Amino acid sequence: MTDTTLYRLVIADDHPLFRGALREAVSGMFARVEFSEAGSFDEVSKLLDAGADVDLILLDLSMPGVRGFSGLMYLRAQYPGVPVVVVSGNDDPAVIRRCMDFGASGFIPKTLDTEGMRAAISTVLKGGIWTPPDVNLDAGTDAETTALLSRLATLTPQQVRVLMMLSEGLLNKQIAYELSVSEATVKAHVSAILQKLGVESRTQAVIAASKIEVGQWPQTASMPN
Repeated sequence: MTDTTLYRLVIADDHPLFRGALREAVSGMFARVEFSEAGSFDEVSKLLDAGADVDLILLDLSMPGVRGFSGLMYLRAQYPGVPVVVVSGNDDPAVIRRCMDFGASGFIPKTLDTEGMRAAISTVLKGGIWTPPDVNLDAGTDAETTALLSRLATLTPQQVRVLMMLSEGLLNKQIAYELSVSEATVKAHVSAILQKLGVESRTQAVIAASKIEVGQWPQTASMPN
């Protein structure tokens, strides 16, 4: 191990045992590495908002505070310079393709062995992209979904957060409190979201966002406020 570069990685997963296992697997790759761990999406956001210098985020899709791909969408919009590798137990090819559509630098199935994980992370840190070799990223997506993905990609980071909270059923005043902004600001964000998604109501916006999740994520999972 001749590389003396200091690498800073964030492991975002709500299972402490898996965070520990991933940390153990990755730590042997580098002479110098610092880890930060997050068990919820709020912890990830606070870590990055505090100005942490991060080289790579290893992100679990299903963790408290996010729904479907919303966490990935937010991180790519808010911190476009920080590569994100999704580490997930859901290795359905459609899920992997969707992650790449939303700007992930890689996708690591949780079933991948240690050497495979190390190879994937090394590829991404060198500026590359890594997905399981047996996944066809060029498989077609229906026109309606493609159009929706394009519209979702136009949302600002704050609009993504507001849409996440709308999906959790929060009211404007609750969203305002969580984001430390005025209700008027939240209303402006909601109006912009409706316009960008081409829908007329909050309910339609939530339904539109959920179309990319149906059949892939537990629809009854409770989300913390």
